[in-house]
Amino acid sequence: MTSPPPSGSPIRVLIADDQEMVRTGFRFFLDAQPDITVVAEAADGEEAVALARRERPDVCLLDIRMPKLDGLEATRLLAGPQVADPMRVVVVTTFDLDEYVYGALRGGACGFLLKDSGPTLLAEAVRAAAAGDSLVSPSVTVRLLKHITAPRTTTAAAPARPAETLTDRELDVVRLVALGRTNAEIAAELYVSLSTVKTHLSSVQSKLSARNRVEIAAWAWQHGHGGPMADGRGSSRGPHSNGPA
Repeated sequence: MTSPPPSGSPIRVLIADDQEMVRTGFRFFLDAQPDITVVAEAADGEEAVALARRERPDVCLLDIRMPKLDGLEATRLLAGPQVADPMRVVVVTTFDLDEYVYGALRGGACGFLLKDSGPTLLAEAVRAAAAGDSLVSPSVTVRLLKHITAPRTTTAAAPARPAETLTDRELDVVRLVALGRTNAEIAAELYVSLSTVKTHLSSVQSKLSARNRVEIAAWAWQHGHGGPMADGRGSSRGPHSNGPA
């Protein structure tokens, strides 16, 4: 996985969309952010893949419906399970369709954003991706994760069983991840520090062989840890808890 940008360096972004107006709008807003700079633009999927491989941006923003090569295939080529040095891809699209969301995340994307989510969420998605985290539009998060709940054989995106048993507190964190909570929200709900949440997430990723929090959430929903009991209320000291974090 491409390393996060050095501390103090702007996040380098590639924008791929077949509509010039969309690319211009994204560039205008992202370049206005003090910690983000757009380094390349592409009008089709083939150009996006070529530019991404040449420029190695920190984050690639890809539309789904593009000429020559669609965004899902471009995502697979840049971030898929078979890529030796996968890049961080956020799919940004007009189309709120389950098969697109599912296909993008299965293809290696670390985020999925609707174009009408607004510029603030776009910048947050870029920052999350650059930090090795993920962000999915709130309007599709829980629906997506429930969609992934359907029984499937073992896949790279949702391991069948952890290499090591998750602790009770790690399961608390996993349940909140499955509801789309941010690290800060998890810390607040469990009354622990942000660094503690990050430590738990790192441990969970290792145990599940998950590449990002989207895969953690997929595992949670597939294995019964994303249901109604995972609403974050009382989870910090629930009946399954062993004590302090």
